[in-house]
Amino acid sequence: MPRKPGVGVMLLPGLKMATAPASQPTSPRASEPARDTRAACSCPRPPGLVSGPRSGAERPPLPGAANQRARSARRGPPARGVCEDALSVAECLSPGAVAVVPAAAARADAEHRTRALLSVGQEGEAMTSISENILFGMGNPLLDITAVVDKDFLDKYSLKPNDQILAEDKHKELFDELVKKFKVEYHAGGSTQNSIKVAQWMIQQPHKAATFFGCIGIDKFGEILKKKAAEAHVDAHYYEQNEQPTGTCAACITGGNRSLVANLAAANCYKKEKHLDMEKNWMLVEKARVYYIAGFFLTVSPESVLKVARHASENNRIFTLNLSAPFISQFFKEPLMKVMPYVDILFGNETEAATFAREQGFETEDIKEIAKKTQALPKVNSKRQRIVIFTQGRDDTVLATESEVTAFAVLDQDQKEIVDTNGAGDAFVGGFLSQLVSDRPLTECIRAGHYAASVIIRRTGCTFPEKPDFH
Repeated sequence: MPRKPGVGVMLLPGLKMATAPASQPTSPRASEPARDTRAACSCPRPPGLVSGPRSGAERPPLPGAANQRARSARRGPPARGVCEDALSVAECLSPGAVAVVPAAAARADAEHRTRALLSVGQEGEAMTSISENILFGMGNPLLDITAVVDKDFLDKYSLKPNDQILAEDKHKELFDELVKKFKVEYHAGGSTQNSIKVAQWMIQQPHKAATFFGCIGIDKFGEILKKKAAEAHVDAHYYEQNEQPTGTCAACITGGNRSLVANLAAANCYKKEKHLDMEKNWMLVEKARVYYIAGFFLTVSPESVLKVARHASENNRIFTLNLSAPFISQFFKEPLMKVMPYVDILFGNETEAATFAREQGFETEDIKEIAKKTQALPKVNSKRQRIVIFTQGRDDTVLATESEVTAFAVLDQDQKEIVDTNGAGDAFVGGFLSQLVSDRPLTECIRAGHYAASVIIRRTGCTFPEKPDFH
């Protein structure tokens, strides 16, 4: 396919750009060994879908931040065929935009077109600041319970030092005993909630810029989860029911090891008709301009995902989705492909991308070709072209638009600083979304994603300091 006019972007500090024309083949990428990352901060795969605990390769990046400030002090020349001035996400999502323009004229022209073609604001509407509830997320909420434990505790519940499993009957008492016997920390978790939480942290003000829907139980852990979401300044509106307890994930730490035991419970019980369809809740959906849902939720309430996706498409707003794990493409192909025509931005990592490609019959293992073919899948809202973003751990993040495929180098990271890669992929999405709602250039969205992930991997769990250091 001949190369179409590219989108002008800015070569930002810490980012390497390499354009791959659509007609230029690249050699297939060898598969990497599994890395210690996860698709959801705390929920391993449902039983019966895979043969063992979830692979570390299922969750995106291992970026770094050690040289961020040094790199910020210098700016490299623009990549070949790329304009110095970055156009907004709106330009990339608007098929009529032409971005290869003289640098001297680009700035004023880009600013004018950004106002006219805002990706986040309504048509003809200029968005001057981020508003409350501008970002909407829906997924499987879990309460992460973290504690340093002893070997006897692991042995009692047949836990391995480094493992990720779903709770069985023999683990029923584990969560309460963990709380009673050890000093624990609580955090709002689950893949989508992690991303929404990170986005709110990056945004800072206003509070409640991010909304989250999910299902919890009417119990003490549910109350703690509501409190932790509020402390993260996320506007969480949970569907509360008493048939199942609040979903939890115990992170049992011994030395440098971490054993995860997830009890999804109420997270699997979300009901569209009892929550999403309620007028007061749907009003929050209507307030949003950007929507994000992890693929995991397709296993719980695909009808809810489809309703939100259609609403976004009909109102020319941005709907984003994550492939989340290989089993989604394999065993939930029908609901995934029902929602795909409404997806404006698709996230995933190289393992998830490879599985998706096999299931779709793409007949290629090259990550850039997979991104290009995924980008070209049928789409309902022709006002926005689809963007596909695949992370690859330490390797470049790949971004595909209608006109080209671009690679972004992750930030350098001292391996000694890496503490826990779980949740890195969720953090990348959160960082990306934090800039997307401000209608920032795609390069800034990627840079923010790399930054957020680099912060999370230097801490235990999907946690972060009080304020971001992102400029």
